Amino acid sequence: MYENLSVLGFIPARASSKGVPGKNLRPLAGKPLILHTIETARQSGVFDCLLVSTDGEEIARVAREAGAEVPFLRPAELATDTARGIDVLHHAMEWLEERGQKYDCVMVLQPTSPLRTVGDILAALELLVRRDAGAVVSICEVEHHPWWCNELPPDGCMENFLRPGIPANRQELPKYYRLNGAIYLARWDYIRHRDSWFGPRTYAYIMPQERSVDIDGELDFLLAEAILSLGKNSC
Repeated sequence: MYENLSVLGFIPARASSKGVPGKNLRPLAGKPLILHTIETARQSGVFDCLLVSTDGEEIARVAREAGAEVPFLRPAELATDTARGIDVLHHAMEWLEERGQKYDCVMVLQPTSPLRTVGDILAALELLVRRDAGAVVSICEVEHHPWWCNELPPDGCMENFLRPGIPANRQELPKYYRLNGAIYLARWDYIRHRDSWFGPRTYAYIMPQERSVDIDGELDFLLAEAILSLGKNSC
């Protein structure tokens, strides 16, 4: 269904990280974190170009050696903690267009989601075509239901912590989903000048929780290591 589409694979990878210093190069299951994403992307065989946007020379070297392209280093203003991912993507798309390169679609693959599979990449593309979507964003069911969450008053009293009528059994709760960060896919002209991935032609690709670890801290690294060692992300 998607074989005739030209697809840019886009991997954003900053050199700095507050939560886990050097996160994108930190070893996970024996190899740098970013390599999990690059290798899965290359194994999928769907990308006409696999481009890494980074401000780090070492990340660029590792990415190039793994077969990705790093044709530029990201500007400093797009490598801060407050830089928006959509602006980083637009910068790369503009850079490519200025050199006569444009693709039918772009898929953003964050290296902090190392457990996505080739099957996830292919299924997201299939969904884009089947639904005639402008964009597809991956999600998973929440681990902790928001109806069982609330703020606390200064004194810590929980008298009104749960709203009246909230089911006591998890099975009675409606399903809620969260963004898992693994896949952001869009048609080039749909996302090129948009300020958000979400709109009337954006559809959800649902992934299981065991492939939805988004590495933001030490606990996430431990969880990803455990899942990889058990082979639970290979479905």
